[in-house]
Amino acid sequence: MIARTVIRRGLRGLLLVSAVAVALLGLLAAALRLQFTGAPAAWAKSTGNDALWLGHAWVDGRKTERDVRELALRLRGTGIKDLYVHSGPFDWDGRLNPSKYPSARNFVQWAHKALPGVRVQAWLGQSVKHGLDLDDPKSRQNILAGVADIMKQGYDGIHYDFEPIGDGDTSFLDLLDKTRRHTRLLSVSTPQIEPYPLMRPIARLAIGHDKYWSSDYFKTVVDRVDQVAIMTYDSFAPLQSLYGGYVVRQAALALDLVPATKALYIGAPAYHDHGVAWGDYAESVAIAAEGAKLALSDHGPRERYGLALYVDFAATEQDWQEYEKGWLG
Repeated sequence: MIARTVIRRGLRGLLLVSAVAVALLGLLAAALRLQFTGAPAAWAKSTGNDALWLGHAWVDGRKTERDVRELALRLRGTGIKDLYVHSGPFDWDGRLNPSKYPSARNFVQWAHKALPGVRVQAWLGQSVKHGLDLDDPKSRQNILAGVADIMKQGYDGIHYDFEPIGDGDTSFLDLLDKTRRHTRLLSVSTPQIEPYPLMRPIARLAIGHDKYWSSDYFKTVVDRVDQVAIMTYDSFAPLQSLYGGYVVRQAALALDLVPATKALYIGAPAYHDHGVAWGDYAESVAIAAEGAKLALSDHGPRERYGLALYVDFAATEQDWQEYEKGWLG
């Protein structure tokens, strides 16, 4: 009798928890859907301050000057002013072997010639989950030595992408501070900002690491860099309208946290292997562009604000058309 009572109470508790979880998910979905409503202002579009992540083939010898000229034809007339070209990754101990970027100097020279005014940054990073230990001072010293060496190839700046960096990570902040000794232009790819209260600890419990940064930590990182590119994709949103609302929310939070003197890029998914069945349907360059425009419309005009397309080797002709039609206007 006592056992049956305990079981019934347990089931009632489980049903209550499930009902609360469903209700909270419903509220979150409603909030995101509401964000993705209305029409953006006519002026809300590219100001000529966009970015593009480029794959490793541009610096390892596979791409030639002819390829760079073809890339220039694609990019002329767009708003892309920053190229983040994959030039690493760092080894597990933080070292950066020059054999990973044998054609970097050539690429930088070709790009500057074909695309005057476009900045070329070395995209560098590594997995810091069971991999590179940023808490190790020696690893950070090795990273800085690699940065100093690669900047001699003519790059305009350094673009860091370490994943996953936990909220409040002070070692990452130390690395950013010391990287300033080697480059005048410093940019970072960042996780998404915690959209609503309690979502960060819940997500951390579910996946084992921080998916979101708090607004305070995001702002602390922003204070140390010149450009921020938020990786506003892999949201797990199942519908286009929810993904659109998610982008609006991320962009709106970031617009309030990034000063107008610094560049803010909203990541747009120009790739098609999200890893979940609905990801390729829900997330697109077109939806990201619409979300970025809606957020900008509510915030007001902003010069150094744009899309960052990820990534050149996966982008289709449709992705480029969505960027041109949905963002360039």
